[in-house]
Amino acid sequence: MMKNQFMKEGTMTDQISTYEEEKQAHTVQKENIPTSEEHSWATIAHLSILLSLFTGMLGIIVAFIIYLVYKDKSRYIAYHAAQSAIFQLIVLIGGGFLITTAWLVTIPLLFILVGLLLLPFTIIISMLPTASLIYGVIAAIETSSGKDFKYWLIGDWMRDIYQ
Repeated sequence: MMKNQFMKEGTMTDQISTYEEEKQAHTVQKENIPTSEEHSWATIAHLSILLSLFTGMLGIIVAFIIYLVYKDKSRYIAYHAAQSAIFQLIVLIGGGFLITTAWLVTIPLLFILVGLLLLPFTIIISMLPTASLIYGVIAAIETSSGKDFKYWLIGDWMRDIYQ
């Protein structure tokens, strides 16, 4: 009979500890919900791509500064600012290299008519900055409306770092 009492008490203790764990997990989950201020700063970080369009590197610098200011205060803002800065850096360096190479190959080949076949592809590649601008604005709209946004490939990589 004594053994049954201990088993019942042990079971009750297990139920209480499970309840407490669920309560703590639910509390932690509520704390991770981004505030409207966090959404605003994440939106600004994504919209910094507009500065990059006109100034080259200023958008990257703005996104990086937002990241540095909020990296210890808000994981949400730091995640979005880091995504934005890396995306813009990839577009600036990788896209710039790709566009320059495409034109450097196409222009000399225009004289032997092979360049005419390459010209449509080169023009499409040259639209990369416009496409990245549209993608950045979509990211800003998504974060502004309270949705979580991740850039293709970059978002998964950054999420692994921030979790």
